[in-house]
Amino acid sequence: MGELVRTAMSLDGDLLVKFDEWMAAHGYTNRSEAVRDLMRAALVEREWADPKAKVVAAMSIIYDHAAHTLAQSLAHMQHEDHHAILCSQHVHLDHRRCLEVILMRGTAGQLRRLSDAIVATRGVQAGKLTLMSLNV
Repeated sequence: MGELVRTAMSLDGDLLVKFDEWMAAHGYTNRSEAVRDLMRAALVEREWADPKAKVVAAMSIIYDHAAHTLAQSLAHMQHEDHHAILCSQHVHLDHRRCLEVILMRGTAGQLRRLSDAIVATRGVQAGKLTLMSLNV
């Protein structure tokens, strides 16, 4: 962490009330930490806008393991991009549904393409790519 710098902001009173409510609902005890986290999130989004940026991500999917050849298709996609896949964790949620979390590292463009392909696969019921950064 660099040198701590103080700054002041001018805000509409209603906006500040809403922000304080948001902050309390998310467990923040001070505005500085809440603003720092929001700034970091914005910087991660900007970093991911560059398809060549080196990034890390966590992809979570829920799928029907009984869907014909779905598990094999998902494994095949991960093997095709094995250099981007760090590891995966597979959990049985119930008799039919599985949760899989896939940790990835590579370029933003590569990880978005892989994520989009996985989510678009028939039988995948839900998917979310959580963007992370090595630099923020």
